Amino acid sequence: MSYISAVFFMNQKGETLISRFFRNDVNRAAADSFRLNVIAAKEIRSPIRTVGDVIFLFIRVENVYIVAVTKQNVNCVLVFEVLYKFVDIFKKYWGGYFTEEGVRNNFVLIYELLDEMVDYGVPQNCGEEMLKVHITQKGTFSKKNVKKLEAETKKALEQITGKVSWRPEGLKYKKNEVFIDVLESVNVLISAKGNVLRSDVSGEVKVKAFLSGMPECRFGMNDKVVMDKESPDNDVVGAVPVQQKNKRTNGIEIDDCTFHQCVRLGKFDTDRTISFIPPDGEFSLMKYRTTENIHMPFRIFPIVNEIGRTRVEVKVNVKAVFDSKNMFGIDVVVNVPTPKNTAVCKIHVLAGKAKYVPTEDAIIWRIKKFPADTEYSLSAEIQLVESNLIEKKAWSRPPISMQFQVPMYTASGLHVRFLKVVEPKLNYNTIKWVRYVTKAGSYLNRI
Repeated sequence: MSYISAVFFMNQKGETLISRFFRNDVNRAAADSFRLNVIAAKEIRSPIRTVGDVIFLFIRVENVYIVAVTKQNVNCVLVFEVLYKFVDIFKKYWGGYFTEEGVRNNFVLIYELLDEMVDYGVPQNCGEEMLKVHITQKGTFSKKNVKKLEAETKKALEQITGKVSWRPEGLKYKKNEVFIDVLESVNVLISAKGNVLRSDVSGEVKVKAFLSGMPECRFGMNDKVVMDKESPDNDVVGAVPVQQKNKRTNGIEIDDCTFHQCVRLGKFDTDRTISFIPPDGEFSLMKYRTTENIHMPFRIFPIVNEIGRTRVEVKVNVKAVFDSKNMFGIDVVVNVPTPKNTAVCKIHVLAGKAKYVPTEDAIIWRIKKFPADTEYSLSAEIQLVESNLIEKKAWSRPPISMQFQVPMYTASGLHVRFLKVVEPKLNYNTIKWVRYVTKAGSYLNRI
């Protein structure tokens, strides 16, 4: 059994603030011994010190030493755990800070807590909830506690009422630049007859800002709500999706959107203006979703003929429906499903490379670069294995799927109209870059 003979609370001058004796094997001379051999010592390397037959185990919080005194070979880890538990309980009783002034102001409460927590030198009840049942008295706040709480409250209020917590002050860059990426994922389900059953676009506007000072930014896009209210801005970001050049773009309807915490939501709710002080570096400015007027970059025209039980003929035409000469799709992958009992697959393509992958039960057709307004075709003759041992089931005909990326294209029609950056103290010019990328999400065509 580990016994604590006494507990001392002492300041850095060696004055005893509180002493509580649990056993009779030590006396008040132990406090003087600790002051002379530990506090007055120039170097204190160990939290355990033996002086004669007395062992001191101590911790220091702020300028207060909490010392456990014993003459037995105690469990040191247990004793230190109890000492830190003392501090934790005391802090919760009088406001979150443990100081010398707090100990002096709450000495009656500390004696009551020590009597509940330690019985004849043995730690007993150290649970906060149990202690609050027996000791309902609250501690007295010290002046230092009050000042710290006031400072924390003031800091919290500043953050709530407008001080920027996500951007440090004093940032400086030789070149002030902003990079904007509009990334969209298009999800489409098309029937075997070519009817669009479902289509939507999930998008994200990513910003990478390297700006000096505390700039105010205004971001504008072709939102349908504001297109008719505002005239074209002179501070237009130069790059727009290629499919929208040389024509005035209609506004898009955004079904729902979420913003980074830097965006002033009140301003957006009143006049749909996206104004913000940007964090330093890369962040996601907004995420959005739209379901109206989706521009599909590719159309698939499949023809599948099942000839008897041992043969299937497949022809797939894929057309890039974006018509700008400067545009192209990259890393295009067309996944054409095949029956599970496929034995031999003869494939013919004029562009890209295609091969049958048995583990995926599909023909994988890869086209590295797919120019605009171009149509490529794949034809395949599939030989099937016929077995009388296996019950024949109709082929379920899974849909054809596609993966691709189309730079400088947005399936939703969204484009960045302007980005204004104003830093009144530094008054610098900002270099702005914008990039658009549309990629396939769930892009399916039934057969």
